[in-house]
Amino acid sequence: MTTLPTNNNTFDAQLELVPDEPGVYLMRDKSGSVLYVGKANSLRQRLATYFAPNPDVDERIASMISRIASYDTIICDNELEAFILEANLIKKHRPRYNILMRDDKEYPYIHITLQEEFPRVMRAFRVGDDIEEGARYFGPWLSGDINRALQVLGSIFPLRHCKLDLPREMGKKRPCLNAHIGRCLAPCAGKISKEDYRQMVDEVCLFLEGRTDDLIRRLHRDMLAASDRLDYEEAAVLRGKWQALTRLREQQRVVDVSGGDRDVLALYRNGYEVAIAKLEVRDGRVTGCVHTFAEDRGGADGTYLSTFLREHYRSASQVPPEILVSALPDELELVTRFLREKRGRAVTIRRPQRGAKKALLELAMTNADRALVRRALSRGSDPQMLERTLTLLGRLVGIEQFPFRIEAYDVSHHGKGARSGSMVVFRQGKPERASYRHFAIKGFEGIDDYKAIAEIIDRRLARLDEESFGNRPDLILVDGGVGHVAAALPLAERHGLSVAGMVKDDRHRTRGLVLPSGEVVELATAGSLREFFAQDERGDEEGDLLHESEDIRAKRLGLLHLLTSIQDEAHRFALRHNRKVRKKQAMRYTLEAIPGVGPARRKRLLEHFGTSKKISEASLDELKSVTGIPYTVAEAVYNHFQERTQR
Repeated sequence: MTTLPTNNNTFDAQLELVPDEPGVYLMRDKSGSVLYVGKANSLRQRLATYFAPNPDVDERIASMISRIASYDTIICDNELEAFILEANLIKKHRPRYNILMRDDKEYPYIHITLQEEFPRVMRAFRVGDDIEEGARYFGPWLSGDINRALQVLGSIFPLRHCKLDLPREMGKKRPCLNAHIGRCLAPCAGKISKEDYRQMVDEVCLFLEGRTDDLIRRLHRDMLAASDRLDYEEAAVLRGKWQALTRLREQQRVVDVSGGDRDVLALYRNGYEVAIAKLEVRDGRVTGCVHTFAEDRGGADGTYLSTFLREHYRSASQVPPEILVSALPDELELVTRFLREKRGRAVTIRRPQRGAKKALLELAMTNADRALVRRALSRGSDPQMLERTLTLLGRLVGIEQFPFRIEAYDVSHHGKGARSGSMVVFRQGKPERASYRHFAIKGFEGIDDYKAIAEIIDRRLARLDEESFGNRPDLILVDGGVGHVAAALPLAERHGLSVAGMVKDDRHRTRGLVLPSGEVVELATAGSLREFFAQDERGDEEGDLLHESEDIRAKRLGLLHLLTSIQDEAHRFALRHNRKVRKKQAMRYTLEAIPGVGPARRKRLLEHFGTSKKISEASLDELKSVTGIPYTVAEAVYNHFQERTQR
């Protein structure tokens, strides 16, 4: 490891010690954490560009250079080996100055465990490491409608879903209910051979790849054959499978009548994040669209696409013969070599300029644009999207403009002892922690959340004009349901303020918004915003209560995400104060439990030392020096805390 001085802009990098060979370098800060991982055909020349007096780098790399305290180098046989090692080290260390791609976790994958002798088909929210062992991941499939996809798969291909370790546990348990109702071929009971089961799994893979023509023809042929032999029950089952597969086939958009397999990568940026949409085209039909995101740290589009190509294509089955891109990736020749070695056959990367392939790239670009808008709206990462979410919140609670300042209240109690209230403030959708306030519940005894909410809001509104509490709120949110809103509503209306509630489900997750009318908008449920949007905004079909457009879905999830953040913050802040009060009470009881210490001497000790912790850490001489504390009592206090420390 080469160590660099950290208090200068010019480093003595000792480049003469760095080999002039291909390899990977790791930049570290003074704590030893990895800041950045890079690769080079010549380590010495690449590092020289960083440690020159005025390096020609962008702001991101310049910021990284200012934090470098040391670096490591790893020599490789060639640049391709360094290219692969760099990807593995980025995955391991996840350095803050490297471009890190993130999947859209809202759209899961279909995971097939091909590395097992009797593979399973299941849902997965990210591509796992088992892809290196042969597993396949498809998705997000059919615009993320994974439930429908798995339902169709289960009806056509009765594969197992259990966690049994087959064939080791074969025959040790009776077949499950799925086997009895025809939803599993029961390999656990030896009712299907490994070869026949694997053939069905291969058909599942063809199905998910969009290669369904042969499968549809076979099902139709078997259906007619069953009908000819008067086995109408079997024919009806096959007809259902054939119809389901045909409907799905019709929904796949034809983009190339001549067929062909290719992936189409388009990148779109909004200044905050980068979105890459990958359209998967198999046999001339779009079979899936994957969205991946990264923080926009500047730099060329090709840098992000190069990172995506290296991270996304992890097995030969994933790499198509042709990849269309909106911008040529950095180090095009090296990336192409990497993909060719991964696939074992030729791979072409090109940027189309005209014709059908250019139109296909524009389709991918539209998907990337819309995905970034939906993500920004649902996560609040874009100020414009956040403003739209706040506008929706204001619209629901009856405010003409979006609520610029939101105050949220929660109550925390521990039995009949410590009772605390919290006020957290969100300004333009972001927490303003300097304006947070705690309240001790004083107006009544016992536990009553409604009275507690009313008390703290009444005390807050009594000081509405005081600058110490900040500006007048545009909206008051309370942690609770209809009863909590009803308790706060008269107080808020007296001052011309709007109030709403944030209600949780039985698993303590934010689920909806309680309006002043008492109506609950179930934001965790699709279709809950139908009545708040006109028909042309909804974009749904009459009678389909659970259907919603992608834009409405993004708005709903954006509001749910915002309310979850506010509710969690209010709860955290109230709980923090409650714990402090309980700890203080526990220490008070601890002091008064010491022989010779009553309320008066406890008060003298606290006045002298300031805190209970300092009393517990005081020496015997320090305790004896406190006015009004006899030596025997000082010894009792000292011995009490010494015994606790030893325990």
